[in-house]
Amino acid sequence: MLPTFVIGLREGLEASLIVGIVAAFLGKQGRRDALRQVWFGVAAAVILCVGMAIALKVATADLPEKEQEGLETVVGILAIAMVTVMVVWMRKHARGMKRELEGAAANALATGSARALVAMAFLAVLREGFETAVFVVAVLQQPSSNGVWPSVGVFLGLAIAVGVGWGIYRGGVRLNLAKFFKATGVVLVIVAAGLVMTAFHTAHEAGWLNVGQAQALDLHWLVRPGTPLASLLTGVLGWRPSVTVIEAIGWLLYAIVVGAFVLVPPRQRKAPEQRPVTVTSQSTARI
Repeated sequence: MLPTFVIGLREGLEASLIVGIVAAFLGKQGRRDALRQVWFGVAAAVILCVGMAIALKVATADLPEKEQEGLETVVGILAIAMVTVMVVWMRKHARGMKRELEGAAANALATGSARALVAMAFLAVLREGFETAVFVVAVLQQPSSNGVWPSVGVFLGLAIAVGVGWGIYRGGVRLNLAKFFKATGVVLVIVAAGLVMTAFHTAHEAGWLNVGQAQALDLHWLVRPGTPLASLLTGVLGWRPSVTVIEAIGWLLYAIVVGAFVLVPPRQRKAPEQRPVTVTSQSTARI
């Protein structure tokens, strides 16, 4: 439940921020007609994302076992790539995200056309919704995953995100985006590291990966199938009762490298020092 809750909250808030800022600009300009188009665009994007999630889930369920493992590997790799790109992008743009969005909305209104704002809202919801769908499907493929609680988690996260986005739109909520995305980024890095382990496991089951299959860790004493602790460790950390060498290496490399990138603050560029200009007699003569 925790992984899907975090991804629902994070992705939902990104989309809510964009839609909220666009709606606020259109409301201030009195463009109620364009605002209705924005809501239609948002609804269309949501329907498309739900359809994609259902299609992915059905596709992974109706294939033969070996092909199913292969498709699960592809979905897992796609989810890992999306999470990584999202975390890296947010590390660079979280502080100025609101300012950049307001500038883009103002430029779109300055051109005299609201179509750009409608497209911005539609694409924002479509992009975040697609990322959510892929990530949730990848998490549901975890061996200890129960289809009920992960679904509850993602809907709860999305509901809170919509509420926070509405509060930001109405001016009653102040949120430190940099700290929020950093905290959720750490959780997502840990979850994505678990997806790396799962992708290596399903790749082996599909016959695609046969190196590093010796047992590295025996966690039967900790990850006991059927227990709440096993569900937590497998669903969040990706740990299994038996961990192979390649799975352990993949988990450690991803968690350490990407985790350090998220936790270490970006370097602030120092403005170049301006040296005082001394005017000599020769330069004065030239002037």
